[in-house]
Amino acid sequence: MDADDLDRRALTQTGCIPPAMVSRLVELGHVDEVRSLAGRGEWFCAREWARRLAGQGRQAEALEVLAPYVATGWWAAAEETAHLLEGWGRVDEAIALLRARVTTSVDNRDRLADLLARHDRIEDLQEYAAAEHHGHAAQRLAELLEERGDVNGAIAVYRGSTSRQGSGQVRLAELLTRHGRGEEALEVLRTLADAHSSDDWIVHTLCEHYAALGRPEDGLAYLDARKERRGAEEWEFFWMRLPLMVACGRRAEAIELTKAHPEGDSWYAARSIAELLADEGRHQEAVDILEPHDLGDLMAQHLIELGRVGDAVTLLQRPRPRPPAPMWTGSPDDPPPF
Repeated sequence: MDADDLDRRALTQTGCIPPAMVSRLVELGHVDEVRSLAGRGEWFCAREWARRLAGQGRQAEALEVLAPYVATGWWAAAEETAHLLEGWGRVDEAIALLRARVTTSVDNRDRLADLLARHDRIEDLQEYAAAEHHGHAAQRLAELLEERGDVNGAIAVYRGSTSRQGSGQVRLAELLTRHGRGEEALEVLRTLADAHSSDDWIVHTLCEHYAALGRPEDGLAYLDARKERRGAEEWEFFWMRLPLMVACGRRAEAIELTKAHPEGDSWYAARSIAELLADEGRHQEAVDILEPHDLGDLMAQHLIELGRVGDAVTLLQRPRPRPPAPMWTGSPDDPPPF
């Protein structure tokens, strides 16, 4: 077995017996078949069989079923085994197993950090957070401290975080905001955006915070200063102006500014203009803007608002052209279309 292959098959549920089919096999009484398949590389069978053994108190046998999968280094097998160990109260074997993994961070959560937090191993979590470079362990530590009412401790964790792309600082700003310290949060985000002015998600977070504090003018001033420094404003930063301008009562100007943008004739600019128009109930104008771009799904929303339900249904039900089939030239460098 190979960890990458196991991961691919588990995520796509192809090339394997999927969990729904495993459950059905058990329901129909084919438990022996599931047990047999568990030893032949079928992960979902192995997981089901190990859980059944665990439910019968047969701990050693359950771990034996999972052991070949854990040996590949696959995180999901290690997580499942750690979950069983934790359920049996075995608070150090589970921790040791996860500590041995190359990574325990999946989907922006760290399994080891979560395990340590669940069992109030705060000193171990602090030690781990100081070494874990994704910042997920620091996040879990800060969450735990905040849950306990130690807001300053949580703030200190985030201030010391070295997580990638400043995500720890964004979480710090969110924490400060939750506790009524919006101006401090703004300073954190402003410093972060100045240091990462090319990262649109960070600048967007800053603009959203300006709006939330009722300071859209300051958000626009920040974008103006950024534009002046860079000499241009790409669309991914330009569109951030629009909600700020609306909050300032400058909707009509926002519409004209969008039309005048170098990318103002694009489909995504048309979508933004249509949204600005629709917010004022100008749905027919929104339809007119969207129509040249063949944005039927968006047009249908506005047609319904205009009472033109039949036209909306027609747009939504119209057949979509299939993409052309790839042509195979027969060249060795051109993979065949099958």
